[in-house]
Amino acid sequence: MDIKIDLEKCTGCAECIEVCPFEALVLVDGKPQVNEACTICGACAEVCDVGAISLPEMPKIKVDKGKTKDVWVCAEQRDGQLAQVVYELLGEARKLADALQQKVIAVLLGYRITSLAQELVKYGADKVYIIDHPLLKDFNESIYSSTLISLIRKSQPEVLLAGATARGRSVMPQISAALETGLTADCTGLAIDEKTGLLLQTRPAFGGNIMATIACPEKRPQMATVRPNVLPKPLTNSGRQGEIVDVHFNEENTKSHVQVIKFIKEIEDSIDLAEADVIVAGGRGLKEAKNFKLIKELAKLLGGAVGATRAVVDAGWVPANFQVGQTGKTVNPKLYIACGISGAIQHIVGMQSSKVIVAINNDPNAPIFNIATYGIVVDLFEVIPAMIKEIKRRREIHS
Repeated sequence: MDIKIDLEKCTGCAECIEVCPFEALVLVDGKPQVNEACTICGACAEVCDVGAISLPEMPKIKVDKGKTKDVWVCAEQRDGQLAQVVYELLGEARKLADALQQKVIAVLLGYRITSLAQELVKYGADKVYIIDHPLLKDFNESIYSSTLISLIRKSQPEVLLAGATARGRSVMPQISAALETGLTADCTGLAIDEKTGLLLQTRPAFGGNIMATIACPEKRPQMATVRPNVLPKPLTNSGRQGEIVDVHFNEENTKSHVQVIKFIKEIEDSIDLAEADVIVAGGRGLKEAKNFKLIKELAKLLGGAVGATRAVVDAGWVPANFQVGQTGKTVNPKLYIACGISGAIQHIVGMQSSKVIVAINNDPNAPIFNIATYGIVVDLFEVIPAMIKEIKRRREIHS
């Protein structure tokens, strides 16, 4: 499929050549011609005032809901390591598939990643589709999306799940648009309706003030992304047996308007919030940016990560990757210490599943105490330095 140029209408103005980001148009005898670099982005057609350029009819992939079956999980991996949310999705997919009396299918894309297939089986997958190719080594959302769309058209899943990660949030909307089906983003709960067999997708709405339950009765697959750290990780079963299927990679899917030049890993001296067992988080009760050093020192002594509320991030006290909450990261540590945090619903949504929550606030009516395991009603500038001093004292004794 290529764009078409009506040479009789074309005036040779060359505006299409100037706007093409891929140098896919060249002038030949005063008229533009298309070469193999074209990605059908449509920029040329938009600037053509005489309507000489037309785009090909892009086929929509239809899925017959009467023939759909199985619960699919997009098994996101990076550098040969499965994302933690994949395990959570497999556990939930197992429950959904059992309710539907269907199978759990994991889809794994990448390069030299076949060793991960058995790991997916251990955590609940009945079948694993592996698409292993050098062109899938680096994540390219266009290539990954088109590859998944092609596989979905052939196999027609009933449900498709992915993590609400940067990759999941870029790929799933493209699949949804191509299949003309719905997508519920950032779900915190999933279930099967006993009467209809529909997937019930629960997510925060209206700024987190209510929880909405969404269903997709007419289109397939039923699609959802799930926030990391909101679902329990299932137990592994090393004795599970599953089918592993190698899927041929169609290189026609490699045409993309995005070119990945290089991946640069972010270097941080702090622990990743999403993986931390201990998080010490600060809010506006710290009063000013310089006081955040107390949070950082306590977190370091406890071997934990530093968290923050949106208000603190918006004020520029700490970077955005420290933010916990609805518009930040969802966390599930063993210990969450909330310092000077009042407990707005947007923040609570991101940390309420923590195993133990210790709240430090001088306002006894702060909403954070409603979900806290332990509450300390005191000025944080008294208790945090005291905690730091005591931890250091005990370490000196045992050293």
